[in-house]
Amino acid sequence: MQIVCTQCSAKNRVPDDKLDHVLACGKCGVDLMTTEPFELNDQTFERYVTGTELPIVIDFWATWCGPCLSMVPHFKKAAQALTKVKFAKVDSDQSKLLSQRYGIKSIPTLILLSGGKEIARRSGALSASELVNWITNQLSARGIQ
Repeated sequence: MQIVCTQCSAKNRVPDDKLDHVLACGKCGVDLMTTEPFELNDQTFERYVTGTELPIVIDFWATWCGPCLSMVPHFKKAAQALTKVKFAKVDSDQSKLLSQRYGIKSIPTLILLSGGKEIARRSGALSASELVNWITNQLSARGIQ
């Protein structure tokens, strides 16, 4: 399994049977399996998404968006529950190229990626349990994980 480090962008190859462990980046030592959501932007998005083999949920959001802000703790809680799914946030105002590329018309918009490709999308704020159910149902329907 290949995972890109959220800190230094180094590509790391790790055994599939070790994904439940603390795995340190070979370059900078950051935990590769942290459950903390992280920021991606126009410059970091492509390397992370194409280099990470785990499913990734992207939350397109903005600092001024009330529903986006209300979803923050739920997004974090869902990330802690689904340890083999990476959770990233993209500020749609700061990353206009990504917002345009993915046709973001309303926020929050959640996009589920697998193998670097979009497999599902949903707009609107969700609770942690709704988010976990949506992700697991989408992955299960496609035979992922």
